[in-house]
Formats: sequence, structure tokens, C-alpha cells
Amino acid sequence: MAVSTDERAALSDLLVELGPDEPTLCEGWQTRDITAHLVVRERRPDASPGILLAPLAGYTKRVQDAYARRPWAELVDLFRSGPPALSPTRIPLVDRLVNSVEMLVHHEDVRRGQPGWQPRDPDRARDAAAWVGVSRAGRLTLRRCPVGLVLRRPDGKEVVAKRGPNTVILSGPPVDLLLFAFGRDAVHVEFEGEQSSIAVVKGLQRSL
Repeated sequence: MAVSTDERAALSDLLVELGPDEPTLCEGWQTRDITAHLVVRERRPDASPGILLAPLAGYTKRVQDAYARRPWAELVDLFRSGPPALSPTRIPLVDRLVNSVEMLVHHEDVRRGQPGWQPRDPDRARDAAAWVGVSRAGRLTLRRCPVGLVLRRPDGKEVVAKRGPNTVILSGPPVDLLLFAFGRDAVHVEFEGEQSSIAVVKGLQRSL
């Protein structure tokens, strides 16, 4: 099975287990909000642009809030069943390209939002998908970094997220590097460089 499919199934099961009112790594969002966000993203093309475009965010929020008020079992089932039949992401290749990172990040948002969370064991397919996400998105989400920044995974492979002075090397598993690049702090990573530059990296606004 694809990473996107595996992560969707695992996240769906976790949502059922936890319920609608648990915290997540997305500030201000409980489990019901993340689930509603994922459903809107796949099922409401009229509202999904507001996920990234601030002028449209108000409409997106109203639609998302309406989904969040639905019965919990119904909302989770909508997410678990995936996009509508005619959606391009029903095509397995498109699903892998579009959903692997999205499902992985939000699964970890829910997992790591719980007390006592632990990282999952390494998984070749999941780690490969995360590293693709780091390679593609890292340069974008970390573009504001005023110092050099290199992301390094355990086997030594690197992505230069930003060229610049006083380079900081950020080392960790691919999933943790991906989460850091998307603005999450509940990660197991190590910083190498000047302390002042490390402080700058830790304080970055990391987003699309």
C-alpha cells in the first residue's frame, strides 16, 4: 500500500480511538478541526483555496467549522473514505504525489499532540516519502532563514534548505525534519553551528 493510504488508515483509526476533542500540534485545533480540514481539502474545491490564500480564509473557515460540527463518527468516515469518486486524487499516482506528505504530517500532528508520544520506528517507505517532502518543501518553508541551513538525515544525505552565512546543520530522522520544516516543534532533531545562528533557526517562521 502507498504511504498516503497507510497514513490515512492509521490516522482514521487514531481519530476513532481519541475522539473529537484532543489537542494536536496545530495551534488552536483539536482533532475535530484537523479532520474537518482534511475533509474540506478533498471534498470542497470551492473552499480549499482558502487553506493557502489569506483573502479566502474566512470562507474556508466557515465551511470547515460546519464540517467540524457534524457527528464525530460521520466526520471520521468521510475522511477515511477519501475524496469523491471523480476526484483526481482517486488515481493512485496522483494520491501519492498529493497526499503522502499531507497525511503523514497531520497523522503526526495528532500523534505528537498527545502526552507521552514517542517517534515511530523507522520505515523505509514512510521515510522516503518524508525525505521527498523535505527536499521539495524545505526550501520554500525555510526561505526566510537569514543564515545558511542544511537538513541532514541519519545516513548523511543532505538538503541545502538555504544558502547563506553561519550555516546551521539540522540533523534528524526524515519525518522529524519534515515536521520541523512545516513549523512543528515536537521533533527529535539536533542543531550544529553557532549558538546565535541556532537561535535564529529555532525562532524562524516556518510555513508556506
